[in-house]
Amino acid sequence: MTRFVIDPPTLVQIAGDRLRVDPGHQLVAPSSIRSQALDLLLLRVRNGELSEQSALELHERITETKMRLLGDRVSRRTAWRIALAHDWDTIQDAEYLAVARLQADALVTVDPSLAAKAAGVVALAPLTDLLAR
Repeated sequence: MTRFVIDPPTLVQIAGDRLRVDPGHQLVAPSSIRSQALDLLLLRVRNGELSEQSALELHERITETKMRLLGDRVSRRTAWRIALAHDWDTIQDAEYLAVARLQADALVTVDPSLAAKAAGVVALAPLTDLLAR
């Protein structure tokens, strides 16, 4: 079994495009991922990119996506250290890198900014690597 960390934009894309994760893979993320994904949906509704109904349907698919969610002391401390080492203002992105470092084989993100931060810190994999063939 390969474990992949995903971030909120990637989770929204998986749900929005109705992508099927290979059953031989496990998704892992910080425990805050679903709330952060809901924030992205709210922003899209407010920007007129998505209707409220569509956002709530996407939220249901997000909620149904099977993931192992982590929020333990070691993950938070590792995120703290990563953020300090890279002089970041928050630990939000560092949480995904910490979980990838501690619990996964690679990080999958569709966010170029997070991918740039992750380069050289954790292994990266493309979205296609976690999909069923």
